[in-house]
Amino acid sequence: MSDTIEIRPARGEDVAAIDGLFLRTFPAPEEARLVRDLCIDGDMVLMLVATEEYGTVVGSVAFSRMAVEVNAKSVPSVALAPVAVERDYRRQGIAEALIQAGLERLEQEGVVLCFVLGEPDYYGRFGFAADVASGFESPYAGDYFMATPLQGGLIPCGVRGRADHAGAFARLGQAE
Repeated sequence: MSDTIEIRPARGEDVAAIDGLFLRTFPAPEEARLVRDLCIDGDMVLMLVATEEYGTVVGSVAFSRMAVEVNAKSVPSVALAPVAVERDYRRQGIAEALIQAGLERLEQEGVVLCFVLGEPDYYGRFGFAADVASGFESPYAGDYFMATPLQGGLIPCGVRGRADHAGAFARLGQAE
């Protein structure tokens, strides 16, 4: 990744740039709508941006609240989604830097598990694995539903219960 790229928490003045980034990056507006809904619903836990040397937002990653239970007790957990990088800045390690910075910060804040729904080969390099998410009740359960433990790699032991994403995820694909 270039030395001119800075990773930092998103600020109020970044909202329009983040929205535009997600609208340009994905073929449909659902991801941009997801980010907006997560923020409006109060479920956004962490949003990071990558900016180039002039302060332009060239990448972003979102982490949102999840309701997760092990042994009928709540486990602090988040979902990673979505992540986006402007076309001209791809294949430079920006998405990786955003994800890694987010996971490190969330670990410091006491988050135990981070879930993602995505490509195993891509997310596996960050420690995400389907076996960590296996056994949790979720409409997304399967090979592409993965999790990574954040507290030194410790996985909560016990009976796995629900792993519920924020309500905005259930609204994906619905007409606005």
